[in-house]
Amino acid sequence: MISRKGKYAIRAALFLAREHGKSPVSVGQIASAEKISKKFLEAIMLDLKVGGLVHSRRGKHGGYVLNEPPSKLTLGRIIRVIDGPLAPVRCVSVTAYKACEDCLNEATCPIRMVMKHVREAISRVLDTETLDEILGATKRLKPGGRVLEI
Repeated sequence: MISRKGKYAIRAALFLAREHGKSPVSVGQIASAEKISKKFLEAIMLDLKVGGLVHSRRGKHGGYVLNEPPSKLTLGRIIRVIDGPLAPVRCVSVTAYKACEDCLNEATCPIRMVMKHVREAISRVLDTETLDEILGATKRLKPGGRVLEI
C-alpha cells in the first residue's frame, strides 16, 4: 500500500512537473498549494533529492526542480524512493529480493506465484505512468471526475 508520504511525494512531483522549465519552486510554495505540512514536505523533498529525482538550489531564488523531464519520470520511481519496493512480499521483489525464511519451496510456493502476478500488475502500471501522462489525464477531466476524452 502506498503511504501518505508516497502520495504527498507524487503530489509534490506533479507540482514540479507543472512548473518544469520555469524557475525553481520553494517548499513553501508546494506546501501551500498542495496543503501539505511544510516540515513533512521538507523531509519528502530531501528523500526525493537523495533518490536523484529532484535537484535543489539555494538562495533567494532557490527551490526545487525535477532532474529530468516529466515525460521520463514514472510513479514507480517516485514510490520506490519514498516507500521502497513495489512488491507485496520481498521474495518477488525485483529491486529488494529476499527469500522468505519460512518458505518450504520457493519454486512451487502458491503464495509467491500469486504475489508475483500482483507485483507485475502494479509495476506494469506504475512503471509506465509518467508525470506528463497524469497531468494530461487530469486536464481531460471535468469537475465531478468525468473524462472528456481518452
